[in-house]
Amino acid sequence: MALPEGGAEGDVREITEGMLAKHLPLIEEAGRRGVQILCLQEIFNTPYFCPSQDAAWIAAAEPVPGPTTERMAAYARQYSMVIVAPLYEKERAGLYYNTAAVIDADGRYLGKYRKTHIPQTAGFWEKYFFRPGNLGYPVFETTYAKIGVYICYDRHFPEGARALGLGGAEVVYNPSATVEGLSDHLWVLEQPAHAVANGYFMGCVNRVGTEAPWNLGRFYGSSYFVDPTGRIIAQASGDGDELLVVDLDLRMIESVRSTWQFYRDRRPDAYAEIVAP
Repeated sequence: MALPEGGAEGDVREITEGMLAKHLPLIEEAGRRGVQILCLQEIFNTPYFCPSQDAAWIAAAEPVPGPTTERMAAYARQYSMVIVAPLYEKERAGLYYNTAAVIDADGRYLGKYRKTHIPQTAGFWEKYFFRPGNLGYPVFETTYAKIGVYICYDRHFPEGARALGLGGAEVVYNPSATVEGLSDHLWVLEQPAHAVANGYFMGCVNRVGTEAPWNLGRFYGSSYFVDPTGRIIAQASGDGDELLVVDLDLRMIESVRSTWQFYRDRRPDAYAEIVAP
């Protein structure tokens, strides 16, 4: 689903409702299969509209928490399932973020992460739509695990991935919208490296298919889970919408960190130049 350039606010609302409706059968399937933590794709209830610079898409932004988090909370309660729901957030007029809301298994809204690193390059004109995140790298104590969120372009920056590990994250989710090209090589390189360096699991979520009218390229899917040793333990196809389910044994974190003592041996006193302006 996509909006012709210069479309109306009503068209945007219709598309977001349609995108949400397309996700509901997969959310329900996850619940029936006993999924405990579910992460959806980046800005899950809209197309990836950032190849445009069309202000009509601002109508897709909403408060977080707000209407969509309330709807997701009902599914969270019904299935006792934590839901990570990436949304286009409106803080107030003129202030918009690429955000992921975290809803606990009892439907409680736990908080949100705002995408920190915002790209501005051909086809990815995100600075037109999103302000850089300003909430740091929160870790959410859910019913089942301590989780963090890093969104799409964030994955190219190791600093935030380390901050999530230092904050106690056991599983870090990276909802994305990424297309073929250089990115598909990095897709299976960077996030296993984050998992190894920080001794946690990652769930890496990508869109599938093409979206008119922008012809940005093919979103290649290939969502996967990677364990703290950097091994990809389950991966989706690149051909269609799919629910990827895997069991994560969180006891593995302590075992791996007892072998690879990266937190013990890190030297923050020697890294000042990394964060120098």
